Amino acid sequence: MKTFFIVCFTVLTLITNAQSITGKWKTIDDETGKPRSVVEIEERDGQYFGKIIQLFREPGEEQDPKCDECPGKKKNQKIIGMEIITDMEYDSEENEYSEGEILDPESGNVYDCKLWIENGKLKVRGYVMFLFRTQTWLPYEG
Repeated sequence: MKTFFIVCFTVLTLITNAQSITGKWKTIDDETGKPRSVVEIEERDGQYFGKIIQLFREPGEEQDPKCDECPGKKKNQKIIGMEIITDMEYDSEENEYSEGEILDPESGNVYDCKLWIENGKLKVRGYVMFLFRTQTWLPYEG
């Protein structure tokens, strides 16, 4: 019986320390504080990928825009359905996801990326060398 409780405690500790980033996340505009999109992150073969599944657009804005600034095969692709997070891998020592990239569909820029959970929110850091910007994404239940 004692062994059973030790095993349960160990499993619960591992689960709470290694929070998964999979699921739906609401992105927030840095300048206005308004919701911009919903990104769904999924795991495939040990790597994590995220695609835009919904945009929050103003009435006068294009409701189903294309990425005019995106590089390569993503140029002129519809933003809804576009994969913007690619090839992320979980690093158990750092308790974060890294080694992948994130695409900003507004500018078309691609950045190295790190993701981690902090206080139930997803921290998303895009960076080039030592310059970076970190956003906070919120869980999305809609």
